[in-house]
Parts: sequence; structure tokens; C-alpha cells
Amino acid sequence: MKLSNFEFDLPEELIAKYPAEHRDESRLMVLNKKEGTIEHKMFKDLINYFDEGDVLVLNNTKVFPARMYGNKEKTGARIEVFLLRELNAENRLWDVLVDPARKIRIGNKLFFGEDDSLVAEVIDNTTSRGRTLRFLFDGSYEEFRAKLLELGETPLPRSINREVEPEDEERYQTIYAKHEGAVAAPTAGLHFSKHLLKRLEIKGVDFAETTLHIGLGTFSPVEVEDLSKHKMDSEQIIIPNAASERINKAKAEKRRICAVGTTVMRTVESSVSANHQLNSYEGWTNKFIFPPYDFSIANSMVSNFHPPKSTLMMMTAAFAGYDLLMEAYKEAIKEGYKFSTYGDAMLII
Repeated sequence: MKLSNFEFDLPEELIAKYPAEHRDESRLMVLNKKEGTIEHKMFKDLINYFDEGDVLVLNNTKVFPARMYGNKEKTGARIEVFLLRELNAENRLWDVLVDPARKIRIGNKLFFGEDDSLVAEVIDNTTSRGRTLRFLFDGSYEEFRAKLLELGETPLPRSINREVEPEDEERYQTIYAKHEGAVAAPTAGLHFSKHLLKRLEIKGVDFAETTLHIGLGTFSPVEVEDLSKHKMDSEQIIIPNAASERINKAKAEKRRICAVGTTVMRTVESSVSANHQLNSYEGWTNKFIFPPYDFSIANSMVSNFHPPKSTLMMMTAAFAGYDLLMEAYKEAIKEGYKFSTYGDAMLII
């Protein structure tokens, strides 16, 4: 499989700017791999495809308000700072992206907040846009984190192409988000409402929670035609014992195990034993899944409609089958399905 296999024309108007009014009322395309069929449903119809003892595997990461705006000392130039990951809590060191990057050099200071209550010094260059910042702040670590939350805004992807609005704080977060650490939402999970989760629970469907703290590496463009040469950034994952036990039990009983999103699929496929069982794990993964690939754990998957040539689309193609996925995307464009973060969903069974 080559990068060019994943090219298609996505009309600008099909990139969702806003989510559906109600989470579970997005559209849902259902792909049946065995039958090769495509059905058109609503997301809340998902319940009809699962029975007692089946397991939905969720990513309970929580997005933190990673985008901040500061002013450069002396010139006062407005600089966007995107927090990627904390490197050292004690010294308040962070990996960040800056924009415009050409203006930001080692030794520069950035001031945040109307009262300049937070200052950061650039101490290293990491990539063309990447920098290491040391934050200078008088106060405890808890006060410092509170200040980051106060000054940060919801990190909507650039593809949405609009200003952040108050509703985004809630809608760009799954309702089961628990562990803060992601700079992007696990978008397949955004379609689940409290009501739908309750109905699934009443039906006897089980849930297993894993964590993958999504970094920007998931969205880094693939720049090599030979996919085997693309390197994914590492992201932190956690598979608790309770999750692996529940999933392995369902597997032994030949139940339906559904990965809710590409991040869940990457997580579980990163910790498979020789006899195709899921191991509990806490660490990092840089796994890149593209066709052809043999999946060991999940036998169904919920996903959004992804942009051309994205690693997310490649993984979905590996699971659905390349030809069926391309047919589904063509159908989605014809039927006006919405793509990307706030777009519609697909269930692959």
C-alpha cells in the first residue's frame, strides 16, 4: 500500500464545523465486512448491533486546553503556543509548538495573560516548530496547573477553521473522559450520549476503559510514498487489568468486541501476547497500522470519516478492507456525510 492509494477529493463543505445538535444523532454508516454491504442509520441505532456480553472498548483520555496565546518580550508579537507534553513537573518544562516559529529563538521570553501573570523562557529548539519552554511562575504546582487551565483554550483542530466557542469546551470531550493528558479528542467517542450508554448498559453490554493520551503525532502528515517508512510519534497508553480481563473473557466467549475509535484499536494492538490475548500495560506506543494487517483483539470498530492520506484513514482501511472503505467513502461523499472531528460515524462489523 502506497500513500497515493489514500488520496480522494474531499469537498470543503463536508468538513464538519460543528457537531450534531445531540451527540447520538449523528449519522451512522454501517459496513458489514462479510456481506460487503453499506447501511445508513443514526448513531443511536448502534445499540441494535450489540448484545448482552459484548464489549465496547473506550478511550477515557481527557483533553486539556492546550492552545495558549502569549506576547513576545520587547516586540509584543502575538505567539500561539500549543502545549504538547509536560517534560518535568518540578522545573515546569514543557514540549510545545509555536506559531509563527521563525520569530521564537532560544532565550526569548513569552508573557501570558492580561497581567503577564505567567512567563515562559525558550530553552531549546526541538523541531522546526517545536520548542522546550520553562515556565516561570510564583506559586505552587497546583496553582501553576490552574493557571494553565485558565489561560488555555479548547484545542480544536485547524481543519474546523473557526474560532473556539463556549460550547466546544463540553462537546470536544467524550462524556466518559477521566484522565487528562490529550491534546485532541478521541473523536469516535464524541457520539456517545449518557442516554445511549445507559441503554447499552441495560441491554447487558459491557464497557472496558483504556487510555491513550492523543498527541499531535496522530495527525502528522505522512510524507513518504512507502508507508512502511512512516514513523509515528509515541503516545502514552494504559490498559488496566480490569479491561484486559473483561476483553479476554469476551474473546473466549466469541462475543463482539468493539474498539471505539482508532486510538483504542492502536492501544489494544500494542499489547498482544503470542497467543493473541490482551495484556495489561502501561507505557508508550508508536504503532502504525495500515493495510494489510491482521487484527488480534477487536472484531468491530466505530470510527469517524477521516481526511485523505491520514494515518487514521489508513488504519480504518486495514480493518474494513481497502476496497470496501474506498467504496464507503465515495458513498459518504455522495450522501453528504460530514467528515473529520465533529463529523459523522461509521460502524464496521
